[in-house]
Amino acid sequence: MTPPRPRRGNDNPAGARRKLAAPTVAMLPRIADSLSFLYLDLVRVVQDDTGVRAEINTTQRGTETVHLPTAALSCVLLGPGTSITARALATLARHGTTVLIAGSGGVRCYAATLPESLSTTWLEHQARAWADDQRRMAVAIAMYRRRFGDTDLPTDVNLDTLRGKEGQRVKAHYRLLAQQHRIGRFRRTYDPDSWDTQDPVNLALSAANTCLYGIVHAAILALGCSPALGFVHNGNQQAFVYDIADLYKAELTIPLAFSLHSSSEPEAEARRGFREGLRLFKLLPRIVTDIQRLLAPGTDIATPDPDEQLVDLWDPVLGAVPGGVNYSTGEAQ
Repeated sequence: MTPPRPRRGNDNPAGARRKLAAPTVAMLPRIADSLSFLYLDLVRVVQDDTGVRAEINTTQRGTETVHLPTAALSCVLLGPGTSITARALATLARHGTTVLIAGSGGVRCYAATLPESLSTTWLEHQARAWADDQRRMAVAIAMYRRRFGDTDLPTDVNLDTLRGKEGQRVKAHYRLLAQQHRIGRFRRTYDPDSWDTQDPVNLALSAANTCLYGIVHAAILALGCSPALGFVHNGNQQAFVYDIADLYKAELTIPLAFSLHSSSEPEAEARRGFREGLRLFKLLPRIVTDIQRLLAPGTDIATPDPDEQLVDLWDPVLGAVPGGVNYSTGEAQ
């Protein structure tokens, strides 16, 4: 009698599914092509042999399941009442998805891992610009001009002047929108300790900004940059996130928040409205392009083939030299 043939990995359906669940760098979509974000509330996120899914149990409908396209998601926001298993979190991390924990008061705690094959090209551009005072100031001025289109800045402008001009522009924008929606005088406030007493515009603006920060954070990590090395903001692990998010608030979150001035559910409507607005705004491609142009103006920003991204070696004279070479013989190692 012939003994049974041992089952190989390809003969095992569960093993084959696990293999397919582990993507290569070339298989994953670019951050600019990814979906924006997914907000989950009062659900349990789990992993099975087919992928990651969100489950919710209700007495009326029983258990309902939604499968999550993890490889195509930039950011997952977990609101109050959510839980996630270790296997599901590992899959999200492996696919390069940022996981954001959002509290009921808008308190944010980012948790993310980076794929090991990610290039450091843009992190190096960011670090060089951040460490040089003149280049850092040039990036701050470029951010201001990208927001307001002001080409009349004096050549010797400093950060104090820049912050003052930015504050004036934002207040004028608030005043104009308040007049358009006939809501009287508006004052921007953010107080987690008195969350429920705030007006609908402030609640909607905080909720929409939370989503915006999550998407920007995901794009920054996908490029390999540091969220902590800001050019205008400083001293916070999300300083660069706040810098980049400010570029889009006047177009995205601020008008949306004022439009919800009479809403009974401003936070939920702000998240839904923000997601709808992103379809036309094409935010992720803009974030990627803006970061690259701010950090390295005039540099070719073509995306390299992931299969050709190798680890380079540093040389003080030549710069980066190819890795994987035995320099005693000139042969590949």
